[in-house]
Amino acid sequence: MDKEYKIRELPDSPGVYLMKGEGGEVLYVGKASNLRKRVSSYFYKSRNLAERLRMMVSRIADITYIPTSTEAEALIYENSLIKQLSPKYNVALRDDKSYPRLKLTVNEKFPRLLITRRKQDDGALYYGPYTSARLLREAVISLKQIFPLRSCNRMPKNPCLNYHINQCLAPCAGKIDQAHYADIVAELRLFLEGKMQELLKFLTARMMEASRREDFEEAASLRKRIEAFRSMKEHAVIYRPVDEVEELRNMLGLSSTIDTIEAFDVSNIMGAEAVGSLVCFYKGRPKKSSYRRFRIKTVTAIDDYSMMREIVRRRYSRQLEEKANLPDLIVIDGGKGHIAAAIEELAKLGISNIPVIGIAKPARVSGDTVRSAEECEHIYIIDKKDPLVLPKDSKALHLLERIRDEAHRFAISYHKSLRSKKMNFSELDAIPGIGKKRRKYLIDRFGSIEKIRSAGIEDLLRIEGIDEKTAQNIISYFKQ
Repeated sequence: MDKEYKIRELPDSPGVYLMKGEGGEVLYVGKASNLRKRVSSYFYKSRNLAERLRMMVSRIADITYIPTSTEAEALIYENSLIKQLSPKYNVALRDDKSYPRLKLTVNEKFPRLLITRRKQDDGALYYGPYTSARLLREAVISLKQIFPLRSCNRMPKNPCLNYHINQCLAPCAGKIDQAHYADIVAELRLFLEGKMQELLKFLTARMMEASRREDFEEAASLRKRIEAFRSMKEHAVIYRPVDEVEELRNMLGLSSTIDTIEAFDVSNIMGAEAVGSLVCFYKGRPKKSSYRRFRIKTVTAIDDYSMMREIVRRRYSRQLEEKANLPDLIVIDGGKGHIAAAIEELAKLGISNIPVIGIAKPARVSGDTVRSAEECEHIYIIDKKDPLVLPKDSKALHLLERIRDEAHRFAISYHKSLRSKKMNFSELDAIPGIGKKRRKYLIDRFGSIEKIRSAGIEDLLRIEGIDEKTAQNIISYFKQ
């Protein structure tokens, strides 16, 4: 390990540091108000370390850290990590009255989070001991901003100041029921026990359920708590922050990973020049080498569902023929009808293991006073009666919107290109002496009708197949 480089990479700010051995095992967990200064102190030649610490330092192969907002926050993380990882060189504090603990009164109807120096057999949960009562008091203040549990000994009849500064949910006044309060207590327990991955899954599931109920205020509140935990730096011995792809996987309830997403869209105006598009995203980013566009061949009527069937069939029949990899998720720009059309074609090809979802704005309802079409997107899943409505700040929603918009852009650009060519072709067809070949030469050379219109005789004569008579016909046509 290049310890000098590792130390230079540490910030001059609070956090928790982890010393690791050759096999990746955690040897020691500590907290610091200044990570760089604290960690570098272990390597001072002049420092007289205890034998236990000298042995530990000789085995350090890597140093990682988790940044925190304050040293008090680091105190909580340090304790939960020690409990979770049982590092060899962390010495357990004596179990006596000299060290403070956190007490979670789960034996009460609406539990409180307190600091105590006495551990009793009273049905409450105790965490610690901790090394600093001052830091622990600061930590509790921070924790109450995320887990706003009551702190009063006896619940008053009316909300107190803590409710008005968002540090209590006022169960005393019925502002929160016991079930929802118990959910927050469960979150706090997972946090204090260092079970970050379980906590994030728990919060994400609750957020999705709130979205399904269209309780957007509750969903937004849960989103803030999720982001508070994700603000901790990614760390392999703790948890992997849930990114937008992972959030999408959780939202859909999929057990496998989502690496490759393919999305389809169709574009036509009154059935004319109908086209389809396919865009591909890999690990949340566009993979433009895999984009494909389709000119609709088998559908002449205005029938988006049939057009969707055609492009899905053409895409995946070819993939199967070439034994190419199939996507992990298919996204359709549309609702349940579009999804059903795609799934039917996949079934005909023997493909049944790829989830298919749709994204579309809800139809505007006259006199709708609840939600307008501009306010949200609906996520459609074929076997669910009602669409999912995600919070506007959902990362999964933003990913789906980007993918859908890219598919739409790609389809529209192809559609416009074909319409432009058709308009050019049709106008040139009216000129005497201009057939298919000469028309192609003119379009290839000038690129547009306007440039041909402004071309002089010498410019036209430079074009293969254009003689003087034909050039005069072109000039005369545009003069008329």
